[in-house]
Amino acid sequence: MVSHSRLVPSGFDRGAAAALGVLSAAAAALGAIPAQQAAAAPHDDTRAEVDRLYEEAEKATEAYNKADERADELRDQVGTAQDSIARQQDRINAMRDSLGSLAGAQYRSGAVDPSVALLFSDDPDDYLDTAAALDRINAHQAGELHDLQQAMRELSQNRAEASGKLAELEKSRKAVARHKRAVEGKLAAARRLLDSLPDEERAAYDRASRSGRTDVPDLSGAVAPSGRAAAAVAAARSALGKPYVWGSTGPHGFDCSGLMVWSYGQAGVGLPRTSQAQRYAGTQVPLSQARPGDLVTYRPDASHVGMYVGNGQVIHAPYPGAPVRYDPVGMMPIASVTRP
Repeated sequence: MVSHSRLVPSGFDRGAAAALGVLSAAAAALGAIPAQQAAAAPHDDTRAEVDRLYEEAEKATEAYNKADERADELRDQVGTAQDSIARQQDRINAMRDSLGSLAGAQYRSGAVDPSVALLFSDDPDDYLDTAAALDRINAHQAGELHDLQQAMRELSQNRAEASGKLAELEKSRKAVARHKRAVEGKLAAARRLLDSLPDEERAAYDRASRSGRTDVPDLSGAVAPSGRAAAAVAAARSALGKPYVWGSTGPHGFDCSGLMVWSYGQAGVGLPRTSQAQRYAGTQVPLSQARPGDLVTYRPDASHVGMYVGNGQVIHAPYPGAPVRYDPVGMMPIASVTRP
């Protein structure tokens, strides 16, 4: 959010090519326009392209956060499933040990029933069918075998479900890596463009991106709708000046949605990880009714989020190079205002 108006993103895959196109076109135009305009136009175009790359990087960051959150959920589910499978296997082993005593007794008596060997097969259905046909099983043994049969069916089903979750986890891991590469690519392209500016221009851009407001807004009279909202606002204010760190939920650095997660976490409230999900993490209210602690999401896809703190101001983590800071609530098109 370098400026209050941004160019429409053209897609992750065209960011670097567009950046090079801007520089090439600007260089070719130098001989055809007045000297004063020639000095300014390429730099203006470059700064606009940097803004666009930062915006695309933020969208990729939110996609990264979503995939990473899903991977964490799946890891927990797989771990739980594996624990359950281990317990089920222990139970099945104990049931087989109990049934094995029958085979041992028959062996010692010299009258081994041919169907007893089926007790130790992987499919107790075979045993039940065969034993019933041969009338070589009593009611107690039949009950034990039915229990074993059911336990093995459940174990097989749980193993299949765990296998599916492992496959999904692998897909999510790949998505995390893909989105991470997209973020890093956009940020690297933005840095290369900034490095192409003259020293004075680059210094001016860096000063603007890091300064935000030079004054502390007057927030007197701005009252949060609840104690937890007030606590979240206090946490967000304590993060002012900390750096933007993509994919981070603090406490030493934040991306935009990570700041909301951390701030409300200090108030004992759990929020979803992404700004798109935070958009629906409560009751949506009109901007005219915004109160301190409300979450304000931006752009039609809700790819950025800040916290309303009163008197027309939000606290947010803007983009790389810009620390957590105050900005006007109307700094870009608003998608929603949500009260957690």
